[in-house]
Amino acid sequence: MKQDDIGRHRQPEASRRTLLAGMGAVALAASAGAAQGGWEPSTRIPDPAVKILDPAFRKYWVSSATVERLATGLRWAEGPVWMGDWRCLLFSDVTGDAIMRWDEITGRLTAYRKPANFSNGNTRDRSGRLVTCEHLTRRVVRTELDGTITVVADKFDGKPFNSPNDIVSRSDGSIWFTDPAFGPNPSERMARPELPHTVYRVAPDGRVSAMTTEIVGPNGLCFSPDESKLYVVEARTSPRKMRVFDVVDNGTKLANARVLFEAGDGTPDGMRCDADGNLWCGWGQGSDELDGVRVFTPEGKAIAHISLPERCANVCFGGINHDRLFMTSSHSVYSLMTNARGATLW
Repeated sequence: MKQDDIGRHRQPEASRRTLLAGMGAVALAASAGAAQGGWEPSTRIPDPAVKILDPAFRKYWVSSATVERLATGLRWAEGPVWMGDWRCLLFSDVTGDAIMRWDEITGRLTAYRKPANFSNGNTRDRSGRLVTCEHLTRRVVRTELDGTITVVADKFDGKPFNSPNDIVSRSDGSIWFTDPAFGPNPSERMARPELPHTVYRVAPDGRVSAMTTEIVGPNGLCFSPDESKLYVVEARTSPRKMRVFDVVDNGTKLANARVLFEAGDGTPDGMRCDADGNLWCGWGQGSDELDGVRVFTPEGKAIAHISLPERCANVCFGGINHDRLFMTSSHSVYSLMTNARGATLW
């Protein structure tokens, strides 16, 4: 066959690839456009999206800061974790089956891991390694510094976990995570539960302990700045509740369970504490009044609401000074500069 014949034979395939690429780009653009939902960044300063509910919030408010949308077109954004040494944010796109990376320097969004076993919550351990909850494999894994994956925990009492949801690390080297009985849920690859709703602790030596089974649908969790309290969202009650426990016996047990506040029509989800102990909670229920982030004092008093056009699933602090709030919200990721500082480095 002559060289020009080869070119003629290949041309239709090249044209087909070009056509398919073009169609894919149009579909992606349409998807991203739909996710925009008519939202535009505020041209007003102060940003009316930041609503001060109590004067106590003013010390954390940067009056010149506006809500920014960093990425959109995602399926279900969750589990943000700040990677300060990489100058980037990692987060899960749960039903997109990917862990995504947003670069602070370039502003680029790329896939860090795909497929990702329908990952959800992420944190870092005290050695700086990424630790992740996976729905599909029903386990918690650690990404080693060389990129290999180590299983931290995948069962309790001989049974597989249900669908590990959110996760935090403690200064003693332990890992704590929630494992609600939310399945079966094919969309998020949650299996039929075999264990009760539980908050677990993984000791530095790998031993797994059930810390509490009394929360119906444990979801987001975080420690107070001094790690003396553990906050857990109870997601399968109406209304949802924010539970708080005392952390006792050198960080190995929970005591004195109580309700910090009831959420009314809101849906608290993932959360972080700032250095002063305030809770910054992902919030929403599909309405302009509720979607966004709600900020509470350690006593449970609401002091601010950051309105977003989408329900917010989770938050974390990051940036050079650890004062930038990142908000994973349904199809998008948003940020806001604050005068608060995250209680942890991630």
